[in-house]
Amino acid sequence: MTTAYISRPASAPLVGIGWMVAAGLCFVGMTVLIKSVGAALPAAQTAVLRFALGLPFLLPMLPALARVRLTPSHWKLLSLRAVLHSAGVGLWFFAIARIPLGEVTAINYLNPIWVTVGAALLMGERLPPRRLAAVAAAFIGALVVLRPGLREIDPGHVAMMGTAMLIASGYLVVKRLSEDLPAEVIVAMMSLMVPLGLLPFALPVWQTPGATELILLFAAAGLGTAGHYTMTRAFAAAPLTVTQPVTFLQLVWAVAVGALLFGEPVDPFTLLGGAIIMGAVIFITWREARARRAAIAAAPDALLSRSASGPAARGSSRG
Repeated sequence: MTTAYISRPASAPLVGIGWMVAAGLCFVGMTVLIKSVGAALPAAQTAVLRFALGLPFLLPMLPALARVRLTPSHWKLLSLRAVLHSAGVGLWFFAIARIPLGEVTAINYLNPIWVTVGAALLMGERLPPRRLAAVAAAFIGALVVLRPGLREIDPGHVAMMGTAMLIASGYLVVKRLSEDLPAEVIVAMMSLMVPLGLLPFALPVWQTPGATELILLFAAAGLGTAGHYTMTRAFAAAPLTVTQPVTFLQLVWAVAVGALLFGEPVDPFTLLGGAIIMGAVIFITWREARARRAAIAAAPDALLSRSASGPAARGSSRG
């Protein structure tokens, strides 16, 4: 009996870590540029301009977009994703202008936690006790960052919590869309639809942007695109259990840059809370990877068991 093996690219942990470090630098750089625009423009307008100025980076995706045939169901899901992402992005831009970069980054780590909770509530996925404990730990980490009752909660903190929930909800929609559509189509449609979703909120408060704001937002769009590309390369090069811990560096860099460029105080509670949240995310990622490996290992055994029992079962039925 011969066994066929599927050839897969070998895991390259150091390469994956390198790509993830590059992704983190891109995302932190993008956040710094957006914060540099700050209150010069309304948050909704800043978000519209960031996506509009990023449209040239979609050109390589246009062939895939031209080939696809979208059904009414696809349009409904794409529209829902656009609404969720538009609201999340608008709140994110609002939060960046109001609260320190470290707190923005730390609270943003809740995205995978909300995805886990949403998948359990809306898609019926299991939430075993250990994963539930990790979710609880993540929310404790968020409380450490926010410290309600011990300091004043800024509207930016509330907006950032809303961002994490809305973006996570959008990821759940993407999970469904990815069963039918290529990633390029999903990304391109989001980039085209989100500015349209934000435009009604931006037009009433529209201000004429200066050359500096346009240059900064164009550079932010480029870094955002590069960040998603390098993150995808990291996922392809190494397992999530290897690359996920590297994302904690984004919090360290955000706190350092916030202190050096914007005079934001270094808050140890932000670092501690972010570490707790990231620890929970890493634990969930590790558990999912372990469960996936167990399922893959069990599949050949189940196949062999069925193959061995099949002839005997058929023979007994003929007897």
